[in-house]
Amino acid sequence: MTAIPKAANAFIAGAVVSAAVCVAPAVTAPGAGWTAVALLAGLYAACEMPARFRPGNSVPIGAGSFFPVLLAAAFLLPAPAAALVPVPGALLGPAGRPSPGARRAWHAAQLALSTWAAAQAYRLTGGERSLTAPDFPHVLVPALAGALAFWLVLGALDGGIRTTAEHLPPRRAGRALLPASPAPYCVHGLAGLMMAVLWRSSYGAVSALVVLLPMYVSSWMFAQYHRERAAHQATIRALVQAVDIKDRYTRGHSERVGRASVLIARELRMADERLELLRFAGILHDVGKLGVPTRVLRKEGPLTPDERRMIELHPEYGHEIVRSIGFLGEARAAILHHHERLDGSGYPYGLAGDRIPEFARVVAVADAFDAMTSTRSYRRARPVAAALEELERCAGTQFDPRMVTALARALEREGWETAVTSDEAAPANPAAPADSASHEGPAGPAVSPVPAREEGPRAPRRVRTG
Repeated sequence: MTAIPKAANAFIAGAVVSAAVCVAPAVTAPGAGWTAVALLAGLYAACEMPARFRPGNSVPIGAGSFFPVLLAAAFLLPAPAAALVPVPGALLGPAGRPSPGARRAWHAAQLALSTWAAAQAYRLTGGERSLTAPDFPHVLVPALAGALAFWLVLGALDGGIRTTAEHLPPRRAGRALLPASPAPYCVHGLAGLMMAVLWRSSYGAVSALVVLLPMYVSSWMFAQYHRERAAHQATIRALVQAVDIKDRYTRGHSERVGRASVLIARELRMADERLELLRFAGILHDVGKLGVPTRVLRKEGPLTPDERRMIELHPEYGHEIVRSIGFLGEARAAILHHHERLDGSGYPYGLAGDRIPEFARVVAVADAFDAMTSTRSYRRARPVAAALEELERCAGTQFDPRMVTALARALEREGWETAVTSDEAAPANPAAPADSASHEGPAGPAVSPVPAREEGPRAPRRVRTG
């Protein structure tokens, strides 16, 4: 396990110092409300610990199931005192590795600063007066202002630690600093306002616990979703590992096709829920190779027509393997049709144009691109620019031009790291050109460096995929 990078440690130290400065006035302030601080801090720790750290499960901090407790503290207490509320729960809770101590300190500082910002925004918009004399709907304005301040600071800090820990390039770092949707935090703000109003009401602080019941239900539902998603990921990892073991020539190819497919989808502004399915489609596009004889996949020489037909069955085999996996949705159609061509000369069904599912058209481009830009034991990779040029040449006949253009734009912004996908680090003959692979069959000169093992006899002038 690698250690936390120095830049990330410096960022954590800065956050801890800033949090200490924010909470310091609470030590000497006469109206800190230590009883309320202790009750809310204990309540937050008791609520969050079971939700986040169930034995054998890992629920991410981003869940925020009981952020209403922190926002209620921001609405009820002075900002320095409110910033103390999340600290005990964050420091006492388990932490990941490496450096669990640094992770606990970061968690505590992040939540303390976010709660302090929420309390300041709440008071600057007149929230303290609204709470003592509730005036609906005007009381919603300071509550939402506090929730939005909490969201902005939490998101910015999260983006900052990701940027320093992952060494993101400037463009990606800028996007990482932008927090996700504020909608859930606005809901948390309203729940926190309900807690604060009940806390100050004649019913007393105990009545505020009623608000936590739906929060606990939502926490349980999120944990169930998280466990189900982890099971989905494990299923997909197992299938991909099986393919990689069977076909050593394309090891790692599936993961990169999934990544390239997501790049295309983001450029096309597909909905977020479709991005995950498309990533699954890219990762599993070759799962049907499990049904192809190993001797054919690993054959060193040219393939016979019968062997080519065996390989051309892998989309149908793949569809049969995944057809009962309900969560894959549209991804199943991509697995079946990713070798169709826009002009109708592809396989397995010869679909043409818009009859080819959108996911399949995306995966086809991502598949061909990675196959051309990956170095394997029998030939060298093409440069990214050359691979894009080849895709553009075949756009309109083999590939959807929209997908090719989207990939080119995404790569211009994100870049691409080529890889070695075989058991060897380089071709046996370094002087050989990329297109002179020993796998070439009787189909004629290759248009791309992808082996003829997946080339059908119908169209020798196609970009072949891995």
